[in-house]
Amino acid sequence: MSDPLYPFSDIEQATQSRWKSERSFKAVRSDSRQKYYCLEMFPYPSGRIHMGHVRNYSIGDAIARYKRMRGYNVLHPMGWDAFGLPAENAAIVRGVHPADWTESNILHMKDQLEKLGLSYDWDREVATCHPDYYRWNQWFFLKLLEKGLAYRKEALLNWCSSCETVLANEQVEEGLCWRCGNPVTLRTMEQWFLRITDYAEDLSKSLDGLTGWPERVRTMQANWIAPSTGAEIDFPVDLPKTLDPSLSVLTVFTTRPDTLYGVTFVTIAPEHPLMERLLEHSDQRDAARDFIDTTLRARTHHHREEPEKEGIFSGIHLTHPLTGHRIPLWIGNFVVASYGTGAVMGVPAHDQRDFEFARKYGLPIRQVILPPGRDRSESLSEAIPEDGILLDSGPFSGMSGEEAREAITTHLEKEGRGCRKKTYRLRDWGISRQRYWGTPIPVIHCSACGIVPVPDDDLPVLLPRDIHFTGKGGSPLLDHPDFRSVTCPACNGPARRDSDTMDTFIDSSWYFLRFAGIENSPKDRPFSPESLAYWLPVDQYIGGVEHAILHLLYARFFTRVLFDMGLSPVKEPFYALLTQGMVLKDGSKMSKSKGNVVDPDLLISDYGADTVRLFTLFSAPPDKDLSWDDKAVEGAYRFLGRLYGRVLALEDEFSGVGTVDHSLWIESLSGDAAHVRSKIHETIRKVTNDLENNAQMNTAIAGLMELLNTLSSYQNQGLADSPDIRRSILVMGYRTLLLLLSPFAPHLAEHLGEKLGLKNIGHLPWPVADERALARTLVPYVVQVNGKLRATVDLPPDAPEETVSREAALDERVARALSGQSIVKTVFVPGKILNFVTRSIAQ
Repeated sequence: MSDPLYPFSDIEQATQSRWKSERSFKAVRSDSRQKYYCLEMFPYPSGRIHMGHVRNYSIGDAIARYKRMRGYNVLHPMGWDAFGLPAENAAIVRGVHPADWTESNILHMKDQLEKLGLSYDWDREVATCHPDYYRWNQWFFLKLLEKGLAYRKEALLNWCSSCETVLANEQVEEGLCWRCGNPVTLRTMEQWFLRITDYAEDLSKSLDGLTGWPERVRTMQANWIAPSTGAEIDFPVDLPKTLDPSLSVLTVFTTRPDTLYGVTFVTIAPEHPLMERLLEHSDQRDAARDFIDTTLRARTHHHREEPEKEGIFSGIHLTHPLTGHRIPLWIGNFVVASYGTGAVMGVPAHDQRDFEFARKYGLPIRQVILPPGRDRSESLSEAIPEDGILLDSGPFSGMSGEEAREAITTHLEKEGRGCRKKTYRLRDWGISRQRYWGTPIPVIHCSACGIVPVPDDDLPVLLPRDIHFTGKGGSPLLDHPDFRSVTCPACNGPARRDSDTMDTFIDSSWYFLRFAGIENSPKDRPFSPESLAYWLPVDQYIGGVEHAILHLLYARFFTRVLFDMGLSPVKEPFYALLTQGMVLKDGSKMSKSKGNVVDPDLLISDYGADTVRLFTLFSAPPDKDLSWDDKAVEGAYRFLGRLYGRVLALEDEFSGVGTVDHSLWIESLSGDAAHVRSKIHETIRKVTNDLENNAQMNTAIAGLMELLNTLSSYQNQGLADSPDIRRSILVMGYRTLLLLLSPFAPHLAEHLGEKLGLKNIGHLPWPVADERALARTLVPYVVQVNGKLRATVDLPPDAPEETVSREAALDERVARALSGQSIVKTVFVPGKILNFVTRSIAQ
C-alpha cells in the first residue's frame, strides 16, 4: 500500500496502549449510577477471527461506547467458549493436546480483538475450559440432580463400529464416519438428560414479554417449543395377555381425538422402546427388522430434506378403543420416539401425510368429518384437515369438531382408555458427550450404591492431561485408570467415574452470569449475589441468528432453574437481542472452501482498525446482511483521512485551538455561521436518534459524513465571519463531530480530540442538541440547471447565494447535471430559487 492518508498505525497502537495501562473499561458496581450490560456472544477459539466476528464485536462496541458516553455504568466483557469437538479433532489429526491448541488460539484471537480497539473489561475474561469455570458446571449439575432435573435414560447415538466410538452429528458425513469412512449406525446407550420440558410452558408463554427481541427469533423459539394440546389414547395390543403383560396396550398421542373413528392404522417409530418386544410375536419380524435397520441407518445422514414417507406392516394388530375393530400396526420412517408417545393414529381422510401413506400402501380411507360446504358424495383426492360435523362416529355423530374433541376425551377418561395431554415438540436436553474435551460429569457409579454424586468438596473433577488421542475406542477417559477407577464416597468400595462429558451448550448457558458476578464472588458460589442483582439482566445481547433456538433457549432455561434455586435475581437473561446479518462476498457467506475470505489482520494492517470498524458499521443496517465492497472500505478510509487533514489544517490556521468564545456559540448568528451551527445540532439529534432506535449505525455514520462536508465547506469559504466566530464554529463543530464519531472510530476520535482540547473523549458526556440552534425557519430553495428542476434544498431564508450554491452542488442530482458543464452564471432569488446557467465544456 502507498503512503497512508494518516498515521493510523501509530495512533491506534498508542491509544490502545493507554487504554490498557489505564484499564479504561474496567466495570465497577456503583449503586449511584444506572447500569448497562452490553454483551456479544463469546466466540469459540478456533484460531483466527473472521469478518463475522469483526462485525458482531464492532456493533457491540459501538453500543457500549455510546452508552458509556450517555452516562451509564457499562459492563462490556469478553471470554471464550473454549470446550468443543474441533480441539479434540486437532489432537487426533495434529497430535496437539486440546488444552495447548485451545490456549494458543485464545492468545492469538485475544491479540486480534485488542488490535480492533474493543472496549472490553478484560479483568472479567473467562475461558470455559479452565477448571475455575467448569467446576461450576459440575456444581450446577449436582444441584439439578438433587432436584430431579437431571436423569439418565437410553437414547440413540451415532456409532462407528470400526473406531468403536460414538460420533457427534457433525462427525457423520453422508452416513459415514468422518475419520475411517465406514458406515455409521445408531446404537442405544444410557445418556444424561436435563428436564427442560418441565419449563416448556413457562418458556413458551414468556416469549410474548420479550419485546426487545426480533419477532423472527421469538417465532423460531415458539415453533421449537411447539405446545400441542390433545389426548393420549390406549389401543389394546391384539396378543394373548399371557405372552407379555407389558405389551397389553400401545399409547398414541393426537391433537384430533374428534377423528378417532377415522383411524384405519397406527404407525409406530422404528426406535420405539416396545418395538423389539412386539416383533418377537410377529411373523413379519425379519422384514420389519430389515426396514428398521435401513431407516435408522438413513437417519445418520442428517439430511435437511424430508425423506420420502415409507413404512412396513409390523405383523401386529391393535384393537380400536371405541369400535373394537382390528387395526394394523405399521412401522413408519416419519415417526420418532422422542415426540409424543412415539406412536400416532393413521387418519388418512383428515391428515395429508396419512392420506399419501394410505394411498401408497393400499390402506382404507374412512371419512368421519364433513366441513361446511362439502358434499359427502365427493370422492377424496386429498385429505380434509378442516373442522366440521362428525360422521359415522357412533354417539358422537352430528357434533361439531370442538364439541367432539371434548366429549370423546371425556368418554375415554371415564372408560380408562385415555386422558387429556399437553405435549411439546421440545424434548429434554441430552447433555452426555462421549469425548474428552468437555466438563466431566461429576457422578460415580458404584455396584453397591448406584449413582453417587461427587461431594462438593471434591470439585472440580479435573480432566487428566496425560491422555493419548487415537480417535478409536470411545472417549479416551475410558482408558485412563487414574481417572476412571475411584473409591465410592458413600461406601468406600471400588467404583468407576462417569466417563461422559457435558454438552458445551452448558458452558454458554450461564457465562453471562459469571461475567456479571465474578467480581467479589464467594468461594462457595459461582457469582456474587449483589453483583448479579446490580448488573442483570443483560441489556443488549448481540449475536448471529443461527443461535436463535438452542443457545438462547438453553440460556433461558438455565436462568429459570437458577432463579428457582434463589441463585439468579431474574428469570429472563436478555432484555434486548440484536441478531446481526452475515458478511457476504461474491454473493455468498465468506468461507475458506469458496475462496472468498477477507483477512481482518490484513485489512487492519492496510487501513487501520478504525476503517475496518467504520466500514462494517456503515455498509448495512446491523440486522441485515453486509455485502463486501472494496470500494466502500476505501471510502471509509478516505473519510477518516480527510477528517484527520481537516483538524490539522484547523490547528495550523489558528496556531492551535486557543480559547473558544462559547457565548458566540449560543448567540443568534446569521448567514453561513448560523447554517453550520444548525447543521451541527441537527447531526447531534440525528445520530442520537439513530443509535437509540434499533442502533441504525449506518445512517448515523452517513450523518457524520454530511457534517464533515458542511464543516469542510465553511472551513474553505466562510471567511466573511470574524476570526472569533469562525474559530468558535469550527472548533465546536469538529469537537462535536469527534464526540459523535467516537463509538465508531474510537482511536482517531481520541487522537484528534486531544488536539482540540478533549482528553479521553470516549468517557466525555455525549453532546446534546440545543433546541435554540435547531429552532430556525427553513425554506425550500428550488435548484435548477438551465431552467430544469433538479433538486430542492432546505436552508434559512437569509442564506447567502454562496451557501445555497455550495449546498446545492452537494446534491447528487445537481452534481450529475453539472458534470461536463461550465457554469456561465447563476440566477439567485433570496429565499426561493437558484438556477445554474451552463454550457458544455466541449463547446
